[in-house]
Amino acid sequence: MSEVVVTDRSATALDERSLDLRRTIVRVLGAAGRGHLGASLSLVEILRVLFDDVMRYDPRNPKWSGRDRLILSKGHGCVALYVLLAEKGFFPMEELWKFCRFDGILGGHPDPKIPGVECATGSLGHGLPIAVGMAVNARYERSGRRVFVVLGDGECNEGSVWEAALSAGKHKLDNLTALVDYNRQQSYGSTHEVLELEPFADKWRSYGFNAVEVDGHDVAALRDALASPAGDANKPRAVICHTVKGKGVPFAEHNPAWHHKSRLKDDDVQALLGALGNV
Repeated sequence: MSEVVVTDRSATALDERSLDLRRTIVRVLGAAGRGHLGASLSLVEILRVLFDDVMRYDPRNPKWSGRDRLILSKGHGCVALYVLLAEKGFFPMEELWKFCRFDGILGGHPDPKIPGVECATGSLGHGLPIAVGMAVNARYERSGRRVFVVLGDGECNEGSVWEAALSAGKHKLDNLTALVDYNRQQSYGSTHEVLELEPFADKWRSYGFNAVEVDGHDVAALRDALASPAGDANKPRAVICHTVKGKGVPFAEHNPAWHHKSRLKDDDVQALLGALGNV
């Protein structure tokens, strides 16, 4: 595919499905009164395309051995994952409204007790190492399983990410795809201020990956990036998804105040829904 990067990802239009997924995310956070808003909203199209168009899975049999594996390494964006899992039928939609409650299964970070979740994440830097192990195992078993791991950009400050990337390149794991939610915002500052990542795609290439850059809110571009041949054979793939933290809510976009809310008020929820076109 041609590498197309949209500099102003705020301008990327969202279709009704993307808006509706975001409205559900906001309602889930509103029911709990807390959670990571910005990180969940930047992930929507990445997860949507994986579930709608790319991965093999069976929600009636979440442990089906032939399923593709997905690890949400940036576990704090879990509400986006939960909404997709519920929509696809891994568990009843009613569970969403018990997010972060003692009588529910959905916690503030993914847990393997949740159908459709492969492993516990949220302690950043662990997802790619686990994904490498899964990809090696799939090759050993001569399985057609693919492994997808979604990382945060700030997470890529962790040395364990690059140690795992070296291993993936060494073993030529062409069944592994790393997708980076590159919204350029960490919890306490921009990636540029905290620890510069650029030249980011070139770093992945130097570790033996086929790396492409894409507008992470452009559904068609994501489909193209994940459906097209990976480039050089026998290499893992890195898809650098240029996104906006808080995408879809103008007053939350690029705004670190919306990274996490521990007291999300009804007025906040209504303002968020209004910005997302709730009627």
